[in-house]
Amino acid sequence: MKIGDQISVLDDNMKGKITALNGKKITVEDEHGFSHIFNENEIVLQNPEIYNQIKTVQKEEFSKPKSKKHAKQPLVLDLHFENFGKNSGKIDAFERLFLQKEKLLKTLDFCRENNLKRLEIIHGIGDGVLQQMVHDVLESQTNLEFHNKEILHHQSGTVLVYFC
Repeated sequence: MKIGDQISVLDDNMKGKITALNGKKITVEDEHGFSHIFNENEIVLQNPEIYNQIKTVQKEEFSKPKSKKHAKQPLVLDLHFENFGKNSGKIDAFERLFLQKEKLLKTLDFCRENNLKRLEIIHGIGDGVLQQMVHDVLESQTNLEFHNKEILHHQSGTVLVYFC
């Protein structure tokens, strides 16, 4: 080591240059102009040329893959009675609502048995009877959270269910 060499301090986040040598004691001026005295074994030369002979390999960066569990679209349950395939003209409104509730409960059980994380329930806007039934059923269930898809729940005909 000689006066003017750039150094780094081992146990501190400090760099500087050597200003004086006195045996094993070395005086160092830091980046801010302050002088410090260190033992010879507390500092290391900053010598960037030692890395010139080492070849560096730059590896290609890959994008992080998405989990298949999180990439899946939610299961969709449409509770409109026309989608049930039954003749809607012969069934009264109370029985329709009962069949829709039964379908909702079976779908919730299916999601739990198959460890599905999300379910989208389409109940439509209408006069709110089916929507109220859906909310009543979901409130009676455990280990799930549900949210309307829109901020104003009367404008949305869907509910998103998240299983815990």
